[in-house]
Amino acid sequence: MSDQQPNPYASDPSQGGQPGQPGQGDYRWGPGEASYGYPQPYPSTPAYQPTIGGEGLLAAPGAYAQGPGGVGLNLGDITIAGDQIITPSGTMPLRGAMWNATDFSRTEEKIPTHAIVLAIVFALFCLIGLLFLLMKEKVTTGYIQITVNSGGRHHSTMIPAADAHTYAWVMTQINYARSLSL
Repeated sequence: MSDQQPNPYASDPSQGGQPGQPGQGDYRWGPGEASYGYPQPYPSTPAYQPTIGGEGLLAAPGAYAQGPGGVGLNLGDITIAGDQIITPSGTMPLRGAMWNATDFSRTEEKIPTHAIVLAIVFALFCLIGLLFLLMKEKVTTGYIQITVNSGGRHHSTMIPAADAHTYAWVMTQINYARSLSL
């Protein structure tokens, strides 16, 4: 009765037996490989020297140019030149960069002040002045936030929303930057 039975699951690592081949589902506790959503380790000096194109830097936001260093693109204070991203918080490698845009703008429709004044003035003379209250204007306020993560660094910038189509314009620029990051 004191004889112990052999473990029938001795070859199955999920049941407490000896692990099989490395990399076949074995789990290690603690920090492992960095993955999406987790902080990346601080990058070491790259094995190659990134290039910066002098003519690739442009003053106009969102403009494209072909220079000796490659394609240039500006989004707020984020600049793509050659094979790197230049921000006020430092440079980042372009390859593998993750881009994101969030719309914090809103568009409201309201009756302008001059329409209310005209409605009151013409309502005294005839009832047609009430048609001025049908005048509407759209006002867009807010900003679009652009974030980029690459090489263990993160940078965020904000673009003011000029109209309701600003977010679509920014997403076009972001999609172009994503295609360069592949």
